[in-house]
Amino acid sequence: MNNNIILQLDRDLKVPMYIQLYNKLKNLIETGKLEEGEKLPSIRSLAEELGVNNVTVVNAYKQLEQESYVYSKKGSGTYVRKSDSELQFGCFEDENMDLMTNGILSMSENSINFASASPTPELFPVEEFKKVLIEVLNRDKGNAFVYPEINGYGPLRESISLFLKEYYQIDTLPSEIQITSGGQQGIDLLSKTLIQPGDYIFLENPTYSGAVAAFKSRGANIVPISIKEDGIDIEELNKMIKQYHPKFLYIMPCYQSPTTYSYSEQKKIELLNIAYENNLYIIEDDFLSDLSYGEKRLPLKTMDTHGHVVYIKSFSKILMPGLRIGFLTAPKKIFGSIVRAKHTTDITSSGFIQRAFDLYLRSGFWKSHIERTKIEYGEKYQLLLKKIKSLEKHNISFKEPKGGLSIWLKLPENINSVELYNECAKNNVIIVPGEIFFINKNKQYSNYIRLSFGSVSKREIISGIKTIDECISSLKGEKTESTKYIPLI
Repeated sequence: MNNNIILQLDRDLKVPMYIQLYNKLKNLIETGKLEEGEKLPSIRSLAEELGVNNVTVVNAYKQLEQESYVYSKKGSGTYVRKSDSELQFGCFEDENMDLMTNGILSMSENSINFASASPTPELFPVEEFKKVLIEVLNRDKGNAFVYPEINGYGPLRESISLFLKEYYQIDTLPSEIQITSGGQQGIDLLSKTLIQPGDYIFLENPTYSGAVAAFKSRGANIVPISIKEDGIDIEELNKMIKQYHPKFLYIMPCYQSPTTYSYSEQKKIELLNIAYENNLYIIEDDFLSDLSYGEKRLPLKTMDTHGHVVYIKSFSKILMPGLRIGFLTAPKKIFGSIVRAKHTTDITSSGFIQRAFDLYLRSGFWKSHIERTKIEYGEKYQLLLKKIKSLEKHNISFKEPKGGLSIWLKLPENINSVELYNECAKNNVIIVPGEIFFINKNKQYSNYIRLSFGSVSKREIISGIKTIDECISSLKGEKTESTKYIPLI
């Protein structure tokens, strides 16, 4: 390691020493001060330099390796891993996980991207938002750019409270709402507030990799709980609660990512009873309940009468992801800690955007926008369902989600999802191998894929499914008329 780099730990901080070391090394890697392939000091030498126990360095290195910042060579040492920004698109590797799940892998202009679950820019309410931005500037002038309260611009918290009541039947006071810079920050704030190193955290399996990373960064032990088509496995959950006594359970009850499953009403009731009986917090991540193409899905929070559900909501899928606007609601006994965590993270979210979003909600623009969005995505959803039927001859199965932006497919046992990903990539079609969403990697999870339709056109859906069909046939050794991707005109 560069001799000019000086590491110092603060024994007076409440943050564990290994977490301090992990954060400092992570920052050095992310800023390029520790370069790709550079060898880190040996455990013993770094422990002596810092005046800490060897275990402190071991735990810090282990955390970095879990987050793919470093890798270890037996008998050689620990080395800095290649950064995500330098990854090249090609054969699937573990390092591609975060880029792939967010649909931002480098790809050719002609690629059909079934990996991205982001909304299409053509549906963004640009004109309506332009109006509220101008109105805020005319109305508030320089005040539009002052810091709002740490927990968020007061009128916006009020309009969100009204929005929740009208659209979801959730009764929440403005004082119980914390504005966040997107849903991911909500997860991060709760991690900082609720998790102490060594705590056990329960997550659905498979699940959102961004949540796993946030919880692991705080030193949590992750316990995966299987999810069924009607929600989390209650029997397994009860068994694990007795064994581990978790700090909280993180779930997505509406169009879960990546499975797109939604919880049944009965399972929601059982889950709330379990939370009440075990004094367990449930973190509900709601990012897609708005996009239903049939019967409306309501969040679990709607049924929470004992205050055990911490509700996180992001508007990135129904509005514009670049706004970075979200919020969370939480019980009073932890709300103050969340506000303090927000202040130490980024002080507060953009006051200008918060004021504009407040006007957007109060104007009622969101009602017509959600309906337009549901119609457009609903048409693409129905088309994708129709075209996927052609894959059933390969013994592919799936449950119709009736909402959301993705479909979760189970491949036949003789087709590996990573092999299919690579075959499709050669033909300019990008899919997501399902196994990257599973917490505990296992061969039994190697035959799932996720197809998202948020960023693809109807013509691309038709062409892309045809290519996937041909790629599956190719892997099975079947003859097809053509396995070559034909670019759209």
